[in-house]
Amino acid sequence: MDEKTGVINKVSGPLVIARGMSGSKMYDMVRVSDKRLLGEIIQLRGDEAAIQVYEETAGIGPGEPVYPTFEPLSVELGPGMLETIYDGIQRPLDVIKSLAGDFITRGIEVPALNRERRWHFVPVTKPGEIVEPGDVIGEVQETVLIRHRIMIPPGVRGEIREIKEGEFRVIDTVAVVKTERDDLNITILQRWPVRQPRPVLQKYPPDIPLLTGQRIIDTFFPIAKGGTACVPGPFGSGKTVIQHQFAKWSDAEIIIFVGCGERGNEMTDVLLEFPKLKDPKSGEPLMKRTVLIANTSNMPVAAREASVYTAITIGEYFRDMGYSVALQADSTSRWAEAMREISGRLEEMPGEEGYPAYLATRIAEFYERAGRVVCLGRNQGKPMEGTLTVIGSVSPPGGDLNDPVVQATLRVVKVFWSLEDKLAFQRHFPAISWLRSYSLYSDALAEIMEKIAGHEFAENSRQALALLQKEAELEEIVRLVGKDTLGGNDRLILETARSLREDYLHQNAFHEIDTYSSLKKQARMLKVIIHFYQEAQTALAKGADINAIERLPVRESIARMKYLTDSELDQEISKLLNQIEVELKGLI
Repeated sequence: MDEKTGVINKVSGPLVIARGMSGSKMYDMVRVSDKRLLGEIIQLRGDEAAIQVYEETAGIGPGEPVYPTFEPLSVELGPGMLETIYDGIQRPLDVIKSLAGDFITRGIEVPALNRERRWHFVPVTKPGEIVEPGDVIGEVQETVLIRHRIMIPPGVRGEIREIKEGEFRVIDTVAVVKTERDDLNITILQRWPVRQPRPVLQKYPPDIPLLTGQRIIDTFFPIAKGGTACVPGPFGSGKTVIQHQFAKWSDAEIIIFVGCGERGNEMTDVLLEFPKLKDPKSGEPLMKRTVLIANTSNMPVAAREASVYTAITIGEYFRDMGYSVALQADSTSRWAEAMREISGRLEEMPGEEGYPAYLATRIAEFYERAGRVVCLGRNQGKPMEGTLTVIGSVSPPGGDLNDPVVQATLRVVKVFWSLEDKLAFQRHFPAISWLRSYSLYSDALAEIMEKIAGHEFAENSRQALALLQKEAELEEIVRLVGKDTLGGNDRLILETARSLREDYLHQNAFHEIDTYSSLKKQARMLKVIIHFYQEAQTALAKGADINAIERLPVRESIARMKYLTDSELDQEISKLLNQIEVELKGLI
């Protein structure tokens, strides 16, 4: 046996203990046994290493060899990632299916990027130019929607000796850079260790809104480009539909979706549904700007732990090209459970509910990789700005928001969209609670959103949220003594809050028009409802009857606003505002 080959001492599920591993480092990749199962070193004691194996370890026993690679777990970055469905360690599932059938064969080695496909490389720099790390040297038209910018790898600077144009494979040399030491060949393909954040020049505070077209999000709980959000919710509360809507309608240029430990049938729905989704801006399939990473609950647990790192590294790479990237992780609870399982097998001291003591640190490290940044390099001499927004779904057991994963996540993220099964059972979608959710970006985004939507928007949204909170307080009284015992003003609050809930916040994801609301449309709809409330208040003060106000014909027109296109609402809004005033004056 080779002197650099280790020997298995013990096998415990996905955890393998091997001796004779001197020279290896933490997070180095290894190949376990002659089946060449992929694993990663997660603990070192002397020459003994604990290895988490990313594949099923049945049939592996003590005495079998372990082959170190002396390299960390890395992803391949380059054209060909978009439209591809990977597993948690970036193996393309369609290639595995063609080679090995419907199930992933153990030990199968498949390159993440196609080595035979040729891409047309167009240089944007010339020989003699000085290049720094991250500088764009050329472009490849990866899909009809995305131009893939080929960059100088981090850590490389020098003078371009030679650069070519033409059809190349990802492993072919497209440029030669003269560095201080020697000439370096630059290929289209880059590799990057997944646990190490990619470097940036500067981080900015996130203060540009990421508009989603979902009224409850954009109006009340907005998220910024480069921001972080948490979506906890019990089973059946509509997390997956919200993610579909977010992927389809948010104004991010690249979408990365990682299914981390979700049920196989749920992941299948995503994998079947995403290729059918149309990108509304271009009419092309949404997959033309999407990377999918699928790690279902029946796949090996260790690969689940790696999948979120694989996803965020791919996200950082597209961010470094100057793109706006949105990453959705569904669900980080399963990722935390994978950490708990591995930690238990390592016999580490458990923390709260058996999770490892470093759970909060790992969650924070993951979300901290989001941000709005000045990219490391330049594109044709101009600085580039990119954003990476991270939205993590959390599936706490029984919907308990005191779960350690939820609490550790809420300490880090700035937006909390709380999904409630109670709202889902009432067929109110999206089932985001307006009483429990919050966004810490609201103040920072208010100015720019008012520029888009009009100066009244922020004030109207504050007033609408106050009315919904007041409704919650009045509901207890209504349950005890009935609605008819309330005064006119309180009944008007209940009626306006009902209009906000049913006519504004309720949004049908499957309706051709209602599925998406531009910020201007949201501002106009909100203006009509708040105008109705203010005018009705004045009418009440002048002696109008609350029962007559509740039955006004204009209420039907307000309810139908959501089904009007932007241009139709433009034409109708002044008529609606006028109709409100005329009908209310008729009651005085």
